Amino acid sequence: MFFVDTIDVEGLGNRGYLAGGERTAVAVDPPRDVDRVLAAAARRGVRISHVVETHLHNDYVTGGPELARLTGASYLVPAGARVSFARVPVADGDTVNVDADLTLAAVATPGHTPHHTAYVLGEAGRPVAAFTGGSLLIGTVGRPDLVEPRLTEELARAQHASARRLARTLPDETAVLPTHGFGSFCSSAQAAGDTTTIGEEKAANPALTTDADAFVARLLASLEDVPAYYAHMGPANAAGPAPVDLTPPAPADPDEIAARLAAGEWVVDLRDRVAFAQGHVAGSFNYEADGRLATYLAWTVPWGKPVTLLAESAEQLADAQRELTRVGIDRPAAAALGGPERWLRAGERPASFARSTFAGLAGQDTAGTVVLDVRRASERAAGRIEGSVHIPIHELHHRIGEVPEGTVWVHCAGGMRAAIGASLLDAAGREVVAVDDGFDAAAEAGLTVVTD
Repeated sequence: MFFVDTIDVEGLGNRGYLAGGERTAVAVDPPRDVDRVLAAAARRGVRISHVVETHLHNDYVTGGPELARLTGASYLVPAGARVSFARVPVADGDTVNVDADLTLAAVATPGHTPHHTAYVLGEAGRPVAAFTGGSLLIGTVGRPDLVEPRLTEELARAQHASARRLARTLPDETAVLPTHGFGSFCSSAQAAGDTTTIGEEKAANPALTTDADAFVARLLASLEDVPAYYAHMGPANAAGPAPVDLTPPAPADPDEIAARLAAGEWVVDLRDRVAFAQGHVAGSFNYEADGRLATYLAWTVPWGKPVTLLAESAEQLADAQRELTRVGIDRPAAAALGGPERWLRAGERPASFARSTFAGLAGQDTAGTVVLDVRRASERAAGRIEGSVHIPIHELHHRIGEVPEGTVWVHCAGGMRAAIGASLLDAAGREVVAVDDGFDAAAEAGLTVVTD
């Protein structure tokens, strides 16, 4: 009897897996913080005999080399991937034994990357699960534009062919277990559910229901901006990431926090957006600990800029630190716990700004009011407030000078990115109001919403 345990990496929208039998198991696309995988193996009472990568990842730093080192497992990496560390190169058709009656077979599935490889778990010769990485996802496929722009169309066509190969060669009841698609920007679209099978994908996945030309045209038209930090993930994974250090950062007192701000470093407040708006250290930025911290902080911070974390508790700090190591922000420069009363120097007052709703915006005099939309272009195309200014959140830090004069009402789709944007503008000395509301409420409030 086999098992498959899912290792969710929710902040990045990814999954890794631990699969095996009674004694041994294989880890697929493990996250950087490998203690979670080791804990899953301990709960099952199994030894990890193999660690496998479906591809060199662009959206997170892998824990593969460290997990293989700690467990003595064979480290399987697609043969076409250029890496600078020892590994077992895997080619199409290669098969390894995982446990009694359990095998893992490599299937070349180029598309997300040129060397992408899926792995089919077989029990007594029968395929039971396919670890599809960034190939066949739930209702979609992995994006083909992360390697080299000149290869994008070629890889999109390869993605179509790879998805069809899996559908053609695997039984309908085979579980499809992708790495991407749960919010990751490595996916070409959001996953259309939480679980799926080959049979279900045959009925619904555009790669399996649309001819190659139509599929490629649709896929290429759907591609959005690539998070800036992706440029650093591939090289880190090819070099072989170092082990993570999750020990607490050096504590920062109010004088050090002020000095780091004065030096132009980033001081990041992890509290929720309501608490931040009510009172915060002037010049600090608000990235909620529960708001896809790694994705948006890594996307917007100048790479290599020292980051100091301000957290309400040691637990919140530890969770944030763990999440950031997954995208290569390994060691915060410093950290402080508590709230503004412990982060401000004697005599300093906390900064604050207003929060409101779309109804509140609808009641404003348009004179002197700037509506700033920080959503992605695809979101805006589906509906935008007439007369609003558009600067996506990942570009705002570098384009604050383009925001017109006036009181800036910042909105997104739900409030989290608006809070980030409001904090960036507040730190730059602008008068801001964070719209903490769902975008559907804009039209309901009487604002004019138009579509492209």
